[in-house]
Amino acid sequence: GVAYAAGCQLVAACDLAIASENAKFATPGVNVGLFCFTPIAFVSRNVNRKKAFELGITGEPIDAWEALKVGLVNKVVRDDELEAETQKIAEKIARFPLEVLEAGKRFFYTQIFMEDFSALKFATEAIALHSTSSFAKEGIKAFFEKRKPNWGD
Repeated sequence: GVAYAAGCQLVAACDLAIASENAKFATPGVNVGLFCFTPIAFVSRNVNRKKAFELGITGEPIDAWEALKVGLVNKVVRDDELEAETQKIAEKIARFPLEVLEAGKRFFYTQIFMEDFSALKFATEAIALHSTSSFAKEGIKAFFEKRKPNWGD
């Protein structure tokens, strides 16, 4: 389908995005005399600056393959595979402990806007804190025992 204006913003705001091969993305506000301010605020945090500006200033759509190339989506699949692929990825993520996923997401979005040294310091503190969790202990033990971790689902 199409993800234009706020739809494109929604895709850019998602942690992960899978597109069908026929999808189109655009921020076409300029075509009606209004720059897509809020969509571009999100798009520019996923796509390189020059491409994000081009999308906003021209209003021209890009196809799914271009969206993948510039980082707006994570994966492109055939139309008939979209639901199954989305389910597959969701199930893969759901296998991990919620606490680990929450900590990882919180860490990712905090450090992404930090300077390099600050991000590295923050990462060092985070790994020191989380490496002693029961999840980390079980995961590491399972790795060395060549088995799947039992996180007490």
